[in-house]
Amino acid sequence: MTTPKRARIQDVAEKAGVSSMTVSRVLNQDTKVSDAKRALVMKAVKELNYRPNVAARRLASNKSFFIGLLYFDLDTSYVSKFLLRGLKSCRFTSHHLVVDEVDEDINKSIASIKELIEVTKVDGLILLPPVCDDPTLLEMLHQANVTFVRIAPDTQLNLSPYICMDDYQASFEMTELLIKQGHTKIAHIIGNPNQGVSRLRYQGYLDALRSNQINVPPEYIEQGMFTYDSGLSAAKKLLALDDRPTAIFAANDEMAAGTLSAAHMSRISVPDSLSIVGFDDGHLATIVSPNLTTVRQPIQEMAELAVEIIASGKFSDLSKANSRDFRNVLNFDIIERESSQRKI
Repeated sequence: MTTPKRARIQDVAEKAGVSSMTVSRVLNQDTKVSDAKRALVMKAVKELNYRPNVAARRLASNKSFFIGLLYFDLDTSYVSKFLLRGLKSCRFTSHHLVVDEVDEDINKSIASIKELIEVTKVDGLILLPPVCDDPTLLEMLHQANVTFVRIAPDTQLNLSPYICMDDYQASFEMTELLIKQGHTKIAHIIGNPNQGVSRLRYQGYLDALRSNQINVPPEYIEQGMFTYDSGLSAAKKLLALDDRPTAIFAANDEMAAGTLSAAHMSRISVPDSLSIVGFDDGHLATIVSPNLTTVRQPIQEMAELAVEIIASGKFSDLSKANSRDFRNVLNFDIIERESSQRKI
């Protein structure tokens, strides 16, 4: 059986109708190539299943073709979904993704991160929340002159490229959805206080209620930690109230799943007697019963863009970068499912 011939850069050039130099420039993220030619080359790359020789590309450039990803807790659908898309995006740009977990005590992880940078010579790092806001880490990366892209940061927004969505507006609109369904007794389970998105989602919830002249009893607010267990614990307290809420908005899907379990334990029908909504729209949202109404966060698009920014080399020298180009805000969608389709 004959082994299929591996496509060469010349084959890509011929199929795309451009020169081999143009193909090389496209693969190396050269911004001087027109969008039209770039599209032709990438179409040919995909059709021919072309895989560049990474070793040769390293020799021909000052890139390592390694991208690092730093996260705090892998046991969340958010991180898992981001990681999987990041791996696929790296393969498409012929990069390798190197993943490292950051300890709660950042000082314990600094040495490991420095070693990762030294050994792999990464072209850049992607920092997921809450790692993206750690001042010790940010200062170290700044001093080391390492390119980094932050996902949903809350501080120092003029420090590096970052990608986010409008968490405040998404939370505002989700709360208004519940109000339009007739709810006035809407509780909220706040996310991890160490993450800026928790504050934004909480504020969006509060402002939506206030703009509709709905008072929020203090007992309708419970602190969570973006985990299933914290959602379960918070929901049990809310559902034990004499004047319990008719809707609970959890700041992520894990806590919303915990809320569903609390309702089942208390034999409270969802959505007949209680509406529950979450945030993220990970895999969990469609495997719990009933399926969760939630905010679809563009996690996959965030991962793709983060890899693209680093692969492009556009911000390889932050001292020469324009901070006005750092901001990348992506769109969100509200996905209505069975957990909140009650009209009262």
